[in-house]
Amino acid sequence: MIKIQSIARQFTADPVMEELFAADISARTGMEGDMHPLSAAGEISVLSKESWVKSCHETEVELPWLASGSHLFIRGFEFLPTDIGRSLRIGEMLLEILRENLPAPALASQAPVLRESLCLGWRGGVVCNSLRSGSIQTGDTVHIIG
Repeated sequence: MIKIQSIARQFTADPVMEELFAADISARTGMEGDMHPLSAAGEISVLSKESWVKSCHETEVELPWLASGSHLFIRGFEFLPTDIGRSLRIGEMLLEILRENLPAPALASQAPVLRESLCLGWRGGVVCNSLRSGSIQTGDTVHIIG
């Protein structure tokens, strides 16, 4: 079963991500209160815990997942190129997978070897477009559709 492990947003112009227990996602604007400069309106980035742990282990770099710059941290699934066009349903919210997500540029100066590892095999997760608004929280089940 795929679950939301954690949620984050960039609340200020500072690149530090703020961890949340719950969030509202709008189909028009994305995560409420998010000021992530690399996210277009309505875009949400999703990272797999399994991919993050694998990259940290292989590179011997231990950083919190928040350093990735992603919005959602899920467990129980790893993304592949064949996932483009599939959807993630979390409660009423619906996200469509658009493309591979590249890790936050700040990670290049903090841990370049980890960033390089995350750029391999879609380990950096995916960028999704919000198709349907909804509220989410840590522990919610994620359904892969398509």
